Amino acid sequence: MDRAEKQEMVEILNDIFATSGSVVVARYKGLTVAQMTDLRRRMGGAGAKFKVIKNRLAKIALDSSADGAGADLFLEPTGIAFAQDPTVAAKVAADFAKTTDKFVIVGGLLGKQALTADAVKALAAIPSKEELRSKLLGVFLAPGSKLVRQLNTPAQNLAGVLQAFKEKQEKQEAA
Repeated sequence: MDRAEKQEMVEILNDIFATSGSVVVARYKGLTVAQMTDLRRRMGGAGAKFKVIKNRLAKIALDSSADGAGADLFLEPTGIAFAQDPTVAAKVAADFAKTTDKFVIVGGLLGKQALTADAVKALAAIPSKEELRSKLLGVFLAPGSKLVRQLNTPAQNLAGVLQAFKEKQEKQEAA
């Protein structure tokens, strides 16, 4: 990798660190090509990416974009998972780490704050933006649907009373 390529890679990493909702830092030593492909497919399917990076270039990028936070995470062969939604990359990485013991989450970044491995796992447990939006929409719609049910209940009760009265009249006429 020549100097221009290194500079371009640092700029790409700067952009990733600055614009991603979160970045998960993981060690992948010992993963097979098939396992790495599987990880990338899972990430892509969820709207995240996994990139193998050079530690020295990541540290240079972190110095300018995150004030050096998390630089100590980049020691061994390291890859980063990142996405716009802060929870997506953490969820996929945590799920993959459960199935593959050679993929180890060592920490991450949330904005300019460094996270421990446990904090990344806690981030993975948080519902995604879409899940939170749907729950919030359900909360907003619940009072309206309850009101409609309450308004329909007297009409349903009246219909039941009228039906019972009709059946009673039919029985009396038949007798």
